[in-house]
Amino acid sequence: MITLIKVNKTFNAGTINEKKALIDIDLKLNEGDFVTVIGGNGAGKSTILNLIAGVHEVDSGHIFLDNLNITNEREHARAKHLGRVFQDPMMGTAASMAIEENLALAARRGDRRTLEWGITREERESYVEKLKELDLGLETRLSSKVGLLSGGQRQALTLLMATLRKPKLLLLDEHTAALDPKTAKKVLELTDEIVNREGLTTFMVTHNMKDAIRHGNRLIMMSEGRIIYDVSGEDKKKLEVADLLAKFSNANEEGAVNDRMILG
Repeated sequence: MITLIKVNKTFNAGTINEKKALIDIDLKLNEGDFVTVIGGNGAGKSTILNLIAGVHEVDSGHIFLDNLNITNEREHARAKHLGRVFQDPMMGTAASMAIEENLALAARRGDRRTLEWGITREERESYVEKLKELDLGLETRLSSKVGLLSGGQRQALTLLMATLRKPKLLLLDEHTAALDPKTAKKVLELTDEIVNREGLTTFMVTHNMKDAIRHGNRLIMMSEGRIIYDVSGEDKKKLEVADLLAKFSNANEEGAVNDRMILG
């Protein structure tokens, strides 16, 4: 579904601040994979996600999405294939627009835009049913401005919007990091429900080891721009935090382990 071949990325090349963010990355996600990506600050987790999304350009290498070479496609051209939920709950929605208007925009992602605008009764009824699945009471607040919602409500709505039209790939960029533990747990449960029900290929970046172990069918660990561990299936199910700590220790990545990674 998504393949990276010998992908390299360096920021501030040739300066005193040069940082090799990714080094010869080879990665393939099969259709239906739910991959969690763990690593310390500067390991390259978010850089991979941003390269896939088209936020940054690769220095060398290739990116294929569903056998389509998207290496040189601009971010807006890739958007019709991707669903994305950001770390900041404010980024995934339009605060000044109503809940139903946000959903309507998401439902039209990738369509040719015209001057015609309107939400049909059938669309509104479908939004109500989708919002009921979130179990947050939003189905009775279709006309409410999104800016009035809590961070957790906005993030759940963003997740729904990102998957309203089944994307080829769902990108989750530490999408619960800004939420309190109770709300984060709820959003992760919703994530599992939607991903499993829709059979979505998913790439989830996280700092939290427990979340990386608990969710998905495959786990990737990164260190200093490289993939140092890739585990799936039964082997992943047997993983414990102590196992990941040992892997980090073996990688000799000084300062990689922090409270965000260990604590739930």
